Amino acid sequence: MDFNSEFLIRFLLAALWGGIVGAEREYRGKAAGFRTTIMISIGSCFFTMMSVLIGGTDNPDRIAANIVTGIGFLGAGVIFHGDNRVNGITTAATIWAVAAVGMGIGAGYYFVSAWTSILILIVLAVLPFIEGYIDRMNQSKVYYINCAFSEDARDRYELLLKQCNLKFKLLKQVKENDDLFLSWLVQGNLKKQELLARTLSKEKSIRRLEF
Repeated sequence: MDFNSEFLIRFLLAALWGGIVGAEREYRGKAAGFRTTIMISIGSCFFTMMSVLIGGTDNPDRIAANIVTGIGFLGAGVIFHGDNRVNGITTAATIWAVAAVGMGIGAGYYFVSAWTSILILIVLAVLPFIEGYIDRMNQSKVYYINCAFSEDARDRYELLLKQCNLKFKLLKQVKENDDLFLSWLVQGNLKKQELLARTLSKEKSIRRLEF
């Protein structure tokens, strides 16, 4: 096999395994989808090959060593904070892992790169079912309540939380004129959370409820 054919095979394998992982991300509507993961895999593959060629036997990692740093900037771009939680960490980790697959292919380790891609796909496609089960067993939600101020308002709502057998922590309590704003971090399984939501929605003293 000549030199150019070897390069072409590596590019095609990088596109294949990056695309397979990217297809799963695209199907779930994530920020780093099909084309992005292919570009990451091919780019990492090419940088690794160029690192070996330019660095030679004395310093073959002179370029490849910087791939991880560069991928870190891409990963940071898909992480954002909202609704009292950080989103996009799984996508950022996928970008990082796909770059490692591309580097492996660029270095000529086809077999281990293929198995790494398969394992990444299993984690992304199968484990969400387990994650969903765990989430149903124990959810964390933030409840916001706006009600008319009264001395016993907080105690009254916290009693409801206790009756639903939920763990809770007061996050904020603000009095503004005749209004009282309360928020709690509440933990418990899905059924208990639903019971609390129904109970609070029936409270006539609550002007605004968010969760």
